[in-house]
Amino acid sequence: MKTIAFRLKPGQDLKRALKQATFSHNLQAAIILTAVGDLSRVALRFAGQSQTSVVKGPFEIVSLVGTFAAQGSHLHLSIADESGAVQGGHLMDGTLVAQTVEVVIGELDDLVFTRELDDESGWLELFIRDRESNDGASA
Repeated sequence: MKTIAFRLKPGQDLKRALKQATFSHNLQAAIILTAVGDLSRVALRFAGQSQTSVVKGPFEIVSLVGTFAAQGSHLHLSIADESGAVQGGHLMDGTLVAQTVEVVIGELDDLVFTRELDDESGWLELFIRDRESNDGASA
């Protein structure tokens, strides 16, 4: 597994920085291995909602998980506020770093991720292929 590690600084957009890192390293099947830090502003799309909710911090990252393909990402973020209350959802653009966020991303050497329109869901969904043949079945 190839890994990249980096630190984000105050004011950086978390989702945009993650996308830029995977793009600049040409990662074909990337996953978040770990992320820790604090956020001043969080933009999430909650389950079953179509609109983005924006809340102002401070927040600590409790969990950040997801996958990256050349066509896009699917990332979920959980955060805790100063009282310890936790909320989470689909990470959206506009989530801003407060002081720092430390990130490690891994690339799965034997796979290629793509996002393709799924007829059942109507969304761009993750398709997983074997890297050597690049013609494996979706999962």
